[in-house]
Amino acid sequence: MGQKRAIATSASEERLEKLLEERLIPGSNQEFIDKRIWDLFGETWCVMFTDLSGFSRGVAKFGIIHFLQTIYESQRILIPVVDEFDGILMKDEGDSFMVLFRNTNKAIQCAIHMQKACKRYNEGRAAEEQILLCVGLGYGKILKIGDTDVFGSEVNAASKLGEDTAKAWEILVTSAVKENADETTDFDFEGISEIPPGSDGAYRLVYTLEEPKWVVL
Repeated sequence: MGQKRAIATSASEERLEKLLEERLIPGSNQEFIDKRIWDLFGETWCVMFTDLSGFSRGVAKFGIIHFLQTIYESQRILIPVVDEFDGILMKDEGDSFMVLFRNTNKAIQCAIHMQKACKRYNEGRAAEEQILLCVGLGYGKILKIGDTDVFGSEVNAASKLGEDTAKAWEILVTSAVKENADETTDFDFEGISEIPPGSDGAYRLVYTLEEPKWVVL
């Protein structure tokens, strides 16, 4: 299985490189080549970027072992949630994830349940041991190159929202995510002023961390 995946990824990258080389030839029909690239690699996804709030400061204060422990624990509690909501983990670099979802509402629900998983984990733990999650979501047509990388304005916007703009417990989304989310009663959106380049608008997800209480009749 690992060998098949490596071959598929290499083939995608090789095809893209050839098309980009053609695009650089003086007088080439760049518009036509661009269409070929989008036809080959263009797909519609909801993309999630996550980050841990205050992570760098924690590393500086508590050292590399604390760094490794926090990464390990965040992966242990969050990756099962990604799997539950049919996300595809494309990258995990340091304290950040990049995840793809076909369904926008599943991406939103995944983000909410990741935050709830962090809340449960943090209960009773010292501040330096807590996992404080930031999430950014984008939605739209992107270039997906095998299983190695994705490119596009919504990718960039989600990265900016999740890794730079969002604070602990925040889930920030682009206007495209808001427009493609189904109506629901367990979350809402409120506009924010920090709009990432490439997006028409950005919103903070309004949700609750409280777990539903079951009433026994």
